[in-house]
Amino acid sequence: MTRIIAGAAGGTPLAAVPGSLTRPTTDRVKEALFSRLDAFDVLAGARVLDLYAGSGALGVESGSRGARSVDLVESDAKASAVCQRNADLINGVLGTKTVTVHRSKVEPFLDRAAAAAAWDVVFLDPPYPLEDGTLAAVLQKLAGHLGSGAVVVVERSSRSPEPGWPEGMTRFAEKKYGETRLWFAEPSVPDAISADDLPDVAEG
Repeated sequence: MTRIIAGAAGGTPLAAVPGSLTRPTTDRVKEALFSRLDAFDVLAGARVLDLYAGSGALGVESGSRGARSVDLVESDAKASAVCQRNADLINGVLGTKTVTVHRSKVEPFLDRAAAAAAWDVVFLDPPYPLEDGTLAAVLQKLAGHLGSGAVVVVERSSRSPEPGWPEGMTRFAEKKYGETRLWFAEPSVPDAISADDLPDVAEG
């Protein structure tokens, strides 16, 4: 059972997408990911974007941990309906509409985003069959919508190549957990998070 790990709604069960439409982030990877984000101190008051959201578990977890706003972007009808159920759940706990669901493909969503729209934490967990060139194009569109000090997290198969980072975005760390690899990137600006700031966590 998928659940919210910590924060205002910690321990609350989440609805899951039926069948094999999505590839949920395991609890082990999710806990490790959020321990790093906590170490970076980027979640409190953050504007969070969860692309290829699936059930919305990563975005909803962010809302529980103090994010100011969360946008869940998912194109599949069944998955977006689950996103909405989980968004309603966390919004009810928080007493405010922190999480918003957008039923849309990722690239059109970013194309429609206002020029001034900027996010502080972005999750991308695209389907494994997504072509590397398509992911690179999404990252290119995303690069213009990052706040100062933003953190971008790409979750892929450990057998997948490193994403093609666009101009204006730099990879600063990567961690492997069994069959999953997390890539961390940031805007290419001075005083951004350094790889030296990463906590020591054993790789699996």
